[in-house]
Amino acid sequence: MEGDIMNISRRALCGVAFLAAVSPLGLPAFAAPSAPKVRVGVLKFGTVNWELDTIKHNKFDAANGIEVEVVYFAGEDATNVAMLARDLDVIVSDWLWVSRQRSEGEDLTLAPYSTAVGAIMVKNEAPIRQIPDLIGKKIGVAGGSLDKSWLLIQGLAERDHKIDLAKESDVVFGAPPLLSEKALSGELDAVLNFWHFCARLEANGFRRLIGADDAAKALGASGPVSALGYVFRDKWANENPDAAMGFVKASADAKKLLARSDDEWQRLAPIVRAEGRELEVLRDRYREGIPNRPLAEEESDAAKLYEVLAQLGGEKLVGEARQMAPGTFWAALKT
Repeated sequence: MEGDIMNISRRALCGVAFLAAVSPLGLPAFAAPSAPKVRVGVLKFGTVNWELDTIKHNKFDAANGIEVEVVYFAGEDATNVAMLARDLDVIVSDWLWVSRQRSEGEDLTLAPYSTAVGAIMVKNEAPIRQIPDLIGKKIGVAGGSLDKSWLLIQGLAERDHKIDLAKESDVVFGAPPLLSEKALSGELDAVLNFWHFCARLEANGFRRLIGADDAAKALGASGPVSALGYVFRDKWANENPDAAMGFVKASADAKKLLARSDDEWQRLAPIVRAEGRELEVLRDRYREGIPNRPLAEEESDAAKLYEVLAQLGGEKLVGEARQMAPGTFWAALKT
């Protein structure tokens, strides 16, 4: 009797479970498992938003089995703190910061995002044609005295021209938008700014004197090195390999679309906050910055540049480590 009751109970429970999984149309209604969420921390008006918006608008995240959730921050330091506090899955930063964190015990790693870098910009009609012409000139520099683009250009000026730009020119540090305004108004003779500010200047009567990429190649890099990358933890990637690789693939899908579609750039125009010639230059410079080299080559060049930067910037820039930490670039992308 007890056995019969138990069998009936089991049959009843199975029946309830089946009914719960049937829709009003009589079809199975098993809930599809939700895609793993990837929380990405970015600056509210940063250029990374162009790519992330492309991913979301075109559903490249869903196509790669993930859901990208964008979390906005007011400053880069805030995103770094959130990553170190394990409140985010992914942020964007450079390999110098990742290497320093790894050297200090963190398990951060990086997948290349963009090789686009800043340049020293001067007005088209300016008599400044080469590095020695900057002696005695007023130069605006974004990113501070330890900005790696500024250090690389200083290193090149010292090596090739025996010039200490920091001492032999009038250097002014400031926020990128302010420096661009001062350059446009003629208050600065030259300005070293981040790549997208340089592109906007290029569309408004300025030309490149020398780029950080030129300096990097002159100082040992064999090709373009990603200035920035998507940064995440090895532990997270190891525990969520499909999500980690799915995010990298979604990023690649977005880049492919942005590389070929002018219409997508027109859709992005309100987010980019540019139109006409300015939008075209930003589009072209973005496309030039899409990484296209094997990861091993980028990693090798980054290691060379790290040693140069460690010598130029010292412990304030890289900490105690004199060489780039192994694993700074995500090993899974080498296979």
